[in-house]
Amino acid sequence: MAFTLQELSRYDGKNGNPAYVSVDGTIYDVTDNAAWAAATHFGLQAGRDLTSEFLSCHGGQPILSNLKVVGRLVEYE
Repeated sequence: MAFTLQELSRYDGKNGNPAYVSVDGTIYDVTDNAAWAAATHFGLQAGRDLTSEFLSCHGGQPILSNLKVVGRLVEYE
């Protein structure tokens, strides 16, 4: 499934919506991930492209392999 940034923003984990984040153009479901309780993780909000934030914190770590892939970000460059 392909998402634009605007579509991704709807998946912010609020009002019963799932919580999705994008890293390097891949969109992951963090809804049931304990590190993303309340759809936030160390001040970061779900529903956004977090590529630069992820790389500065978790670059090179296999964390993403534990998350379900739900789509691709079509506006990713």
